[in-house]
Amino acid sequence: MPDNFFNKLSNVITLTETDKAIFRQHIIVKKLRKRQYLLQEREVCKYVAFVSKGMLRSYLVDAKNNEHIIQFAPEGWFISDLSSFITEDQSNLNIDALEDSELILISKAAHVYLETAVPEFYKFNSKQYRGAYISLQKRLTDMFTLSTEEKYTKLLSVYPDIMQRVPQHMIASYLGLTPETLSRVRKKLFVKKD
Repeated sequence: MPDNFFNKLSNVITLTETDKAIFRQHIIVKKLRKRQYLLQEREVCKYVAFVSKGMLRSYLVDAKNNEHIIQFAPEGWFISDLSSFITEDQSNLNIDALEDSELILISKAAHVYLETAVPEFYKFNSKQYRGAYISLQKRLTDMFTLSTEEKYTKLLSVYPDIMQRVPQHMIASYLGLTPETLSRVRKKLFVKKD
C-alpha cells in the first residue's frame, strides 16, 4: 500500500530502496470507516496522514454547531492539523473520513527521525509546509475576493471529482455558502455552458 505514498514523495525528492525500507519501519498503515474520526477537536494532533485511498475532510464546528470545512483530502493528499502537530497544543479541528479510507500515518517522533535518517525527507517537508501555507493564504484571499461562481469553478479545478464524492451541503460549507446559494450557482453555470 505505501506505493502511492512513495510515488508522491518521489515527485519531489529522490528516494533509494534503503530510504523506502527506513520509511516502512516508521509509518503506520490505518484504515478508517466512513464517518470515523482521525482527529477530534481538543485532542493533540499526533499524525500527518497521507490518503492512499478514500477521502477525508478537516473542519471546525462553531458555537451554533455549524460545520466549516477547511480542507478535503482525496487520494494522494496529506491532511493534518499542522498547528497542533507542530506545537502539540490542542486542535480546533476535526478530521474524519467521508469514504472508507486507507491512510499512511507518520507520527511526530517518526517525522523527526525520518528527517535525520532520510535527509531528502526534510526537503520534502519544507516544500510541503511552504505549499500548505501558500494554499491556505490563497484560499483565504479567494474567500474574500472571488465571486461565488469563481469560487465554485476553482473548487472544481482543485477537486475535479468532488461533486460525485461529497454531499452538496459539505461543498457549500467549504465555499462559505448556503446549500441553496450553491444550487443557484451550479444552475447558473450550467445554463452558461449551454
